[in-house]
Amino acid sequence: MKIDIDEMIEILEKVHGSKKSAMTEVSEIRRDPFMVLISCILSLRTKDEVTIKASKRLFKLADTMEGLSKLSTEEIEEAIYPVGFYKTKAERIKQISLDLIEKYDSKVPDSIEELMKFKGVGRKTANIVITIGFGKLGIAVDTHVHRISNRLGYVSTKKPDDTEFELRKKLPRRHWIRFNDLLVLHGKSICTPISPKCSICPIYGYCMRVGVEKSR
Repeated sequence: MKIDIDEMIEILEKVHGSKKSAMTEVSEIRRDPFMVLISCILSLRTKDEVTIKASKRLFKLADTMEGLSKLSTEEIEEAIYPVGFYKTKAERIKQISLDLIEKYDSKVPDSIEELMKFKGVGRKTANIVITIGFGKLGIAVDTHVHRISNRLGYVSTKKPDDTEFELRKKLPRRHWIRFNDLLVLHGKSICTPISPKCSICPIYGYCMRVGVEKSR
C-alpha cells in the first residue's frame, strides 16, 4: 500500500485542524522560544490540561529567563505542581534560566544540537522549540508520532529518534512543522496506543495497521 501523505494530512487537517495542542496554546500567549522551551519541559509525562495551567501560573510569576532565575526553586515548584516530576523540573527550569543568561547572552539557541546541551532537553523538545518558537523546519517526534507513523506503515523504526530521521528523509518539508500537532491530536482521540478506534478513523484507508491486534 502506498500512502498519499498529502491526502492523508489534508484529511487530518479537516478533522483536527480547529483543535490545539498544549504547545500551540502556550505559544499563543506569546510566541517566545523561552516560554516554549519551559512549557515543553513541563509537558514531559504530563497531561496537556495540566501543562497549560501550570505554564500560565508560572508565567504569571515570571515569563523571562531573568525573572525565573530570581525565583526560588520552592516558588517554581509551587507554581508548576502537579506536573509530573515537578521538583526535578523546577530545578532544571531555574538552572536552564541561569545557563541561558550566563552562557548564551540571554538568548535561546535556535539549533537542536545546542538546545540538547541543556539537561532534560531531548530531540523532541529541541524540535518543538525550533519549530514553534523560531518557525524553523523540524519534526518533533513523541510517542504518538512514533506509534502512528509505524502503524501506518510509513516508517519502520524502533525508537522515536529513528522515526524522526526517517521522516526527515521522506516526509515533504511542507508538512514537517504541522505533522507533530496533527498526529498528537489524532493519537489522543482516535489512534490510541491500545485498541485504536479504527471503525471511525478518517485515514483508515491509508493505514496498514502494523501491530494492531485489537481495535474498536
